Amino acid sequence: MRERFEGQPAVLAVNAGSSSLKCGLYPAEGPARWTCTYEGLEPGGQPRLKAEGQSQPLPASAEPPMAQALTHLVSLLSAAQVPLQAVAHRIVHGGSVCVAPCLLDAPTLDALAALNPLAPLHQPHNLAGVAAFAHALPGVPQVGCFDTAFHAHLPPLEQRLPLPSALAEQGLRRYGFHGLSYQYVSEVLAARSPCASGRAILAHLGNGASLCATQGGVSVATTMGFSALDGLMMGSRSGSLDPGVLLHLWRQGWSHTQVEELLYKDSGLKGVSGLSADMRTLRASPAPAAQEAIALFTRRIVREMGGLVALLGGVDLIAFTGGIGEHDALLRAEVARALAYLGVKLDGTANQAASGDSVQALQAADSAVELWVVPTDEGRAAARAAMALLAG
Repeated sequence: MRERFEGQPAVLAVNAGSSSLKCGLYPAEGPARWTCTYEGLEPGGQPRLKAEGQSQPLPASAEPPMAQALTHLVSLLSAAQVPLQAVAHRIVHGGSVCVAPCLLDAPTLDALAALNPLAPLHQPHNLAGVAAFAHALPGVPQVGCFDTAFHAHLPPLEQRLPLPSALAEQGLRRYGFHGLSYQYVSEVLAARSPCASGRAILAHLGNGASLCATQGGVSVATTMGFSALDGLMMGSRSGSLDPGVLLHLWRQGWSHTQVEELLYKDSGLKGVSGLSADMRTLRASPAPAAQEAIALFTRRIVREMGGLVALLGGVDLIAFTGGIGEHDALLRAEVARALAYLGVKLDGTANQAASGDSVQALQAADSAVELWVVPTDEGRAAARAAMALLAG
């Protein structure tokens, strides 16, 4: 790692989850010079470091797994003598408080902790990561970069939920997520295609999935709303669901905890297939339930895209990103086929060749809509935001 930086200042971009810690070291320009993932960080887990194509267990320690990973990471950074400008934390929810990247002080962290119920799978772990890095790297600025910030200026009608005003005044509104991914993809496309400044639909398809409509590179509508449960069907999350289903389950005696577990962990591809949340596993399975899960996932994408096209008054560009969007050529082909009425025409050869490791155009020569695959880099987006904040 040391020779890659040669004293260059860098930002450490981190994404702290419940059982993993993803990190990347970013210089002022260009991609990450070094990335790693610590896995097995759940209580009682066996921490492992995955970096540069190799995986190795961490030395035995009496520390809890997350603290053990952090100690190991700090020792690597110290040995490499990388001068850190900041630690840029991906934080899922900024609410109405943090609508742009900001330095994370105690009052701000308290305000962000109040949003934990809106993103229970992510927010508490994101904030625990901030606390851990602030303790391990005193004096290094801790910068929050928010998935909601890209959507902070949605039109008022896109923010509004059909609920009484008193509830809206409490912050119950549509926020939108995957903002760091959409920010990065928008910037990449802006440098490659004039159509990116027109009517675009960006599809972040992975274990978490959403769509975003942009005009002039600005978010004008998105499928996720008050929480990261809304919109598309996902790996293990339900996506949009008739509220009457929840009332029905509560009347049957389901607890709040059981319903939360159902919506976040036992629905989506995993729930419908009864097999897996991983699209690769489902593609390889001959089970009818696996095929039904894929078909439903695809149908939800097409249905939600149609709604965004209507709001935009047409579409000039569609881009796929995220683990499924970048790697599942069959899904991209099925979506393009369903949107043929818009003049969407896919170049089959280009689509099959797109491996998700580079930005590639996929449209046929006579397509009325541009089609792209853009590998996302939320760490790069967070690092840029932190550098801009410190410079400004």
